[in-house]
Amino acid sequence: MNLTPPTRRLPLVTALSFVLALTLAACSSVDLGRAAAPVTTAAAMAPAETASAAEPAASAASTQVATSTSGAAGAPAAAASDAEAMDADDDDDTDTAAKSAPAVLPPYDPLQPEAKVNLDNSAARSDLWHRVRDGFAIPDLDNAEVKVWEQWYSSRPDYVGRMTARGSKYLFHITQEVERRHMPTELALLPFTESAFNPQAMSVAKASGMWQFVSATGKDFDLKQNIFRDDRRDVLSSTRAALDYLQRLHDMFGDWRLALAAYNCGQGTVQRAIARNLKAGLPTDYESLSLPVETRQYVPKLQAVKNIVMHPDAYGLTLPPVGNHPYFLSVPIERDIDVDTAAKLANVPIDEFRMLNPQLDKPVILAAGTPQVLLPYDNADDFVRAVKSHQGALATWTAYVVGKTMRPADAAKAVGMSEAELREVNHIPARMLVKSGSTLLVPRSAQHIADVSVAVADSAAMALAPDLPPTRRVNMRIAKGGETVAAVAKRWHVSPTEVATWNHVKPTAKFAAGSTAVLFLPRSTSLARAPAHPAPTKAVANAPAGKAVVAKAPAAKTRVAQTPNARSGAHVAVSKAPRRTVVAHKAAGTPAKPVSKTKVAQP
Repeated sequence: MNLTPPTRRLPLVTALSFVLALTLAACSSVDLGRAAAPVTTAAAMAPAETASAAEPAASAASTQVATSTSGAAGAPAAAASDAEAMDADDDDDTDTAAKSAPAVLPPYDPLQPEAKVNLDNSAARSDLWHRVRDGFAIPDLDNAEVKVWEQWYSSRPDYVGRMTARGSKYLFHITQEVERRHMPTELALLPFTESAFNPQAMSVAKASGMWQFVSATGKDFDLKQNIFRDDRRDVLSSTRAALDYLQRLHDMFGDWRLALAAYNCGQGTVQRAIARNLKAGLPTDYESLSLPVETRQYVPKLQAVKNIVMHPDAYGLTLPPVGNHPYFLSVPIERDIDVDTAAKLANVPIDEFRMLNPQLDKPVILAAGTPQVLLPYDNADDFVRAVKSHQGALATWTAYVVGKTMRPADAAKAVGMSEAELREVNHIPARMLVKSGSTLLVPRSAQHIADVSVAVADSAAMALAPDLPPTRRVNMRIAKGGETVAAVAKRWHVSPTEVATWNHVKPTAKFAAGSTAVLFLPRSTSLARAPAHPAPTKAVANAPAGKAVVAKAPAAKTRVAQTPNARSGAHVAVSKAPRRTVVAHKAAGTPAKPVSKTKVAQP
C-alpha cells in the first residue's frame, strides 16, 4: 500500500535570500551531575496516537544549510534586546521604548542560525531517510519481541503513514541535532515509539511531549512548566533535554541499549538489575537483565521501527519521502502576541501552528517566556513582513497577579471581565478561592497595556483553596461502646469522607470508646441543639408515683476549640459540657422514655 502523500512547493529563492541571523545566543546547558528522576512512558504497550494526520514536509524543493562553527540551538543575541517584556507597573519611558521595538526579527534555522539559504544545492534534494539510515550505529537486536513489533506495525499501514507524516515536521531538526552530537541516528526514531511523534501526547503517568518527560525529570533538564507554557512539549527544548539525558545515561552505562532501558524505567532500576546479575554471576547486558515488562519491550520496539525504516518494502510499507531540509524556521518574538493573531499573520492553520508550538498553554504568547515561535519554512518570511505592516494591537491578553486571596467574582470585577469568562479562561472550578500570588489571564486594558515581565512569564502559577465558611474545631469525646465514622457524620450533618479525612481513618472505621473525634463545623452550627449520643440509664427502685427522679449517667465531654477559620490552624479556646439524663415517671408508676439533654458551654 502506497502511503506517499502529495507534496507541496517551497517559496522562490528570493523569499529567503537574505542573511537569516547575525549572532548565536548561547544554548542553555544542563548540569550532567544532577540526579534525574526516571522518564515514564505510557503504561499501554501499543503506541498511543491522539492527534489527527498531519501534512508531511515537502520534498519537491530543497535547501542546503552551510556548516556553522557553533551548532547549538538558540535565538540570536539581538533577540535579548532592551525591549524585554515589562510589568504593568513599569514607568512610562520603559513602556514607550518597548512599543517602539520591533515585534519580530528575521527567521533562522535553530541549529545553524548563521547559515545562508541555498535552494539549488543538489545535496538537499536527497531523501532524509537515506541520511538517517547512514547514521545507524547501535548493534541490531534479533529476538521474538522484535518480530512481534514488526508484525504490529506492518499490519497497520495507515497508522504508520500518519505517524511518519507527523514525524516529517520534526525529523530533520532531530537528525541534525543527533549528528551534531555524534550520536547514533536510531535515537532520532525514538519519538516514534515514545509518542508516535505527537508533541502534545500525555501518558497515563503524566509524561508529556514527543519525548515523554515526567514533570520531575523535565525540571532537572531545565524544561519550564507553568500556566503559560510547558517546555516538555516544546520541540526545540524537549529535543535538547532528551538527547542530554540519553548522553548522560550512555556515559553512565557505556551501552546504548542499557541507556535506552534507563530512559524508559529509570537509571536506578537498571543499576539494581545489573547489581543482582553481578551478585549471581550472570551477564549484565540488556537481554540478560530482569527488567520491567514495558522496558523489556522498549528496545525491541525501537529495533522494529529501525528495521522498517531500513527496508520498508520488506514489510509491505512505503515511507513518505522527507526532504533533507528544515521543515520549520525559528522567528524571534520581541512583543507579546495572541496565538490566533500569530497564526493569521503567518497564514498558517491554527492546528498546524499549535503542532509546531505545542508548549503554549494560553491564547497569548509571552515574549519574555517564549522568545521564538516555529513556523513552516514557507511561511516564516511572510510572517515577519506581515507583523511589520500590522495595524492595531498584537496581543489582547495579559497577566494579572492577584494581590490577596479573593473570590473569582471579586477578581473579575477588578480586571473588568465577567466571572464566567474569568473562570473559563483560567480553568477555575466552582466554590474555589484564588490565592494570593496567583497569576490570572485577563484582557488587556488601559490599566494593563505593558508586555508581561520576565519574572511573571517564568514563574506564573495558579493556587486555589476551597471557598468554605469560617469553621471551628470540635474535639468530640466518644462515649462508652464506641461509635462509627458514619454515625458521627450523620449526627453533625457532614459526610463520612470528611470525618475520615479529619481523623486520618477510613470512612468505614469505628472510633473506640474514650477516643476523640475531630470535627470542623461551621461557626453557625449550634452545638447546644446538636443531637446527643444516648447514654445508659440506671433503674430507680421504689420511686414515688408522679415524681421525677434524676439518675446520673457517665459524663460525656465535648471539647470545642474556637478558630476564626479552620484553615488558620489557631485554636484559642476550649470548653467542656456535662450531660445528664432525666427519667420521668408517670402517675401510674410506669417509667417514661429517658430524655437526653446536652448542654455545651459557649466559650
